[in-house]
Amino acid sequence: MSIFDNPFDPDRNLRAGCACGQHQSAAEHEQATALRCDPVESEEKRYEGVVASAVMRAMFPQDVARRAFLKSVGASTALAALSQFFPLQTATEVFAQAGAPEKKDLKVGFIPITCATPIIMAAPLGFYSKHGLNVDVVKTAGWAVVRDKTINKEYDAAHMLAPMPLAISLGLGSNPIPFAVPAIENINGQGITLAMKHKDKRNPKDWKGMKFAIPFDYSMHNYLLRYYLAEHGLDPDTDVQLRSVPPPEMVANLRADNIDGFLAPDNICQRAIYDGVGFMHLLSKEIWDGHPCCSFAASREFITSAPNSFAALTRAIVDATAYASKAENRKQIAEAIAPANYINAPVTVLEQVLTGTYADGLGGVKTDAKRVDFDPFPWQSFAVWMLTQMKRWGQIKGDVDYKAVAEQVYLATDTKKLMTEMGLSPPASAYKSFSVMGKNFDPAKPEDYVASFKIRKAS
Repeated sequence: MSIFDNPFDPDRNLRAGCACGQHQSAAEHEQATALRCDPVESEEKRYEGVVASAVMRAMFPQDVARRAFLKSVGASTALAALSQFFPLQTATEVFAQAGAPEKKDLKVGFIPITCATPIIMAAPLGFYSKHGLNVDVVKTAGWAVVRDKTINKEYDAAHMLAPMPLAISLGLGSNPIPFAVPAIENINGQGITLAMKHKDKRNPKDWKGMKFAIPFDYSMHNYLLRYYLAEHGLDPDTDVQLRSVPPPEMVANLRADNIDGFLAPDNICQRAIYDGVGFMHLLSKEIWDGHPCCSFAASREFITSAPNSFAALTRAIVDATAYASKAENRKQIAEAIAPANYINAPVTVLEQVLTGTYADGLGGVKTDAKRVDFDPFPWQSFAVWMLTQMKRWGQIKGDVDYKAVAEQVYLATDTKKLMTEMGLSPPASAYKSFSVMGKNFDPAKPEDYVASFKIRKAS
């Protein structure tokens, strides 16, 4: 971020820089050898740079003039002259006080799946500390537990399934409590895995009577599996059984023949393949390429009571997500998140997920670099689609103001501003159309979309 550059360096361009603010250009940033950009000398120095940069920008809108001035008088003389006319030290103290996290020691809950990669890796790779926080990432048993601990304020924020904050805000499955999503954790990154005994049942029309696990009722897994089944003529409420099973327990249930398959995070799918008990039927991106899965979420109460802590936490998550989006970092990330206190999986399994080169369980090796990807922007059209599926399957009764709910929960405007400040390039709009199994979705016409499905819950 150019705002953190040295404003008294005559060779420095204040209006360009890298995403972290420690390098003159994006190219220089990419060539850095550290896991991440080294932090500035201290938070005080960081704030001094912010204030000085702002003043120098105001005094010298053109870099050419600023450079000429600095080369003629020198940096120390320039700083002394500037200090005579503007109280830099006082402004720095005020700025630092205004931006300092109200609470530096935070707890963030997560489920041990690769969907939580940015939240998890931000601890061992130092992204939280880089943004002035001491975050304890807490491995949690299941989604209901994550929800309850966050609502009960045992966690300050949490890794949640993308539909969960919508459901919590609407009071579905719990009392209505306003929650918000400043960042999506991952896109794609799921798959349908079947038990080995079903390797000859590749046509979903043959799946009547089978039992499938999903992680949670309010999950993209539930909605994508239901969508996939319905598009093949099966009613997910009558033709198959859907069971909510915590992801870490899915492979054991498949091995024990309690279920015939599941739609789950890719590391769960890959672990079933690694253990020889299942095979990959298809990746979730084959249903909807670019779909969201998990999110970073917090209650509105936390956001309003500790806005600076929330902002720093969001910056750390977005920063980590940007790092995870680069293919060359994936093997390193796999090693960082593999230990028992995080995902507790063989590095080989996580590398197959994150790099996209993987065994399919049927003797083949496949390659798909976008098997899982990371893009933090919380598209409000994603939220509208999820709400249509809640309505389609009877989770929402009566009318719903799709746009209002989406915009209250998915903080696209705030995240866009934050990403821009970080030197990233958020989209201009928070809404976009996309295709799910060849069927176009227009976020401006959600009720028409719900009504277009032959298989759905009766209203």
